[in-house]
Amino acid sequence: MKELREIRLVADGFIGAELVGDNLYEWNVKLFQVDRDSALWGDMRDTATEFILVNLTFPETFPFSPPFMRVLSPTIEDGFVLDGGAICMELLTPQGWSSAYTVEALLRQFAVSLVKGQGRIHEMAAKNRKVFSRKEAEAAFRNLVKTHEKYGWVTPPSADG
Repeated sequence: MKELREIRLVADGFIGAELVGDNLYEWNVKLFQVDRDSALWGDMRDTATEFILVNLTFPETFPFSPPFMRVLSPTIEDGFVLDGGAICMELLTPQGWSSAYTVEALLRQFAVSLVKGQGRIHEMAAKNRKVFSRKEAEAAFRNLVKTHEKYGWVTPPSADG
């Protein structure tokens, strides 16, 4: 509840959050801003996309375990967004997570990774309205974690931000 209150107090218009139903363990978060110099911001402007809708599901062990996070809409290509809207970020794994992270910090990092990964709004998404499914996202996330456990996570050079 404290995290939700703090997000609602973020004054810069970066994000907005609401519970899914009355469930404290599931939130829909609207990400209103990404880097205004990015292609993704241009896509948002050109398609009249006001926000990127992200779903967070918190385990009972939060903040000691990471939430499961996925993009609901729009359909995003690249930007470390996978099938079902799963997100490829080490900090969403138990090995990369710290209980010191806040939801706001997590979402700010996600906004940066969308741009660094050259995320774009899928051109056909408006026509097809393919809906990402949770099951598809969970399967994609499990597969990416297995891959990274085997081969490691790539850390971008510090010159890249």
